[in-house]
Amino acid sequence: MADSPGPSAASRDGRPTDFELVQRLAQGDRSAFGALYDRYGTPAYSLAKRICVDPELAEDVVQEAFLGLWRHPTRFDPTRGSFGTWLMTLVHHRAVDAVRKENTQRRRTVPLTDDVSPPAQGSDHEALVSVVSAEVRAALRTLPEEQRQVIALAYLGGYTQCEVAKLTGVPLGTVKSRTFAAIRRLRGTLGNLWAGETGETTGANR
Repeated sequence: MADSPGPSAASRDGRPTDFELVQRLAQGDRSAFGALYDRYGTPAYSLAKRICVDPELAEDVVQEAFLGLWRHPTRFDPTRGSFGTWLMTLVHHRAVDAVRKENTQRRRTVPLTDDVSPPAQGSDHEALVSVVSAEVRAALRTLPEEQRQVIALAYLGGYTQCEVAKLTGVPLGTVKSRTFAAIRRLRGTLGNLWAGETGETTGANR
């Protein structure tokens, strides 16, 4: 973690220390969360990518780690070490868990049989799942930032719409409207994508 700025380095140049930022985050200061992400987002991603290899899976790991920090900042105990060490340990554990989960899911796609043909079908299914996952991720990146944020928190972070409203600081009604608009846009994007691949027309054109 030599590439991660520590609390002492932060205090020497007049910036708040990591501990001060965590304290502010615990009090609901969203700018403190942004400052911590700016300091540790890059090294956290580098660590996750070394473990996961897959860049998109590494991004998910980092997002989950920082969402955990946002939701439970008081879990960091300064008496047990630096914030950087604590956060990187959290990222490491989540990355290892993500890789194990991916491997388990891959094994489940291959039927337990001595036949030669079923494993080939399992491999095809795994490839199809990978393609669909990549297309969904690509579609998510086409959403406006505010829509992508609520979708990420709700469907990737597992938060309820009420919790998303509290995390983002916007009214619950706005969260619901953004979620609805995002889902409608994703349906259109993915529908057009599949129609283009298969040569079929979408329901809107039938």
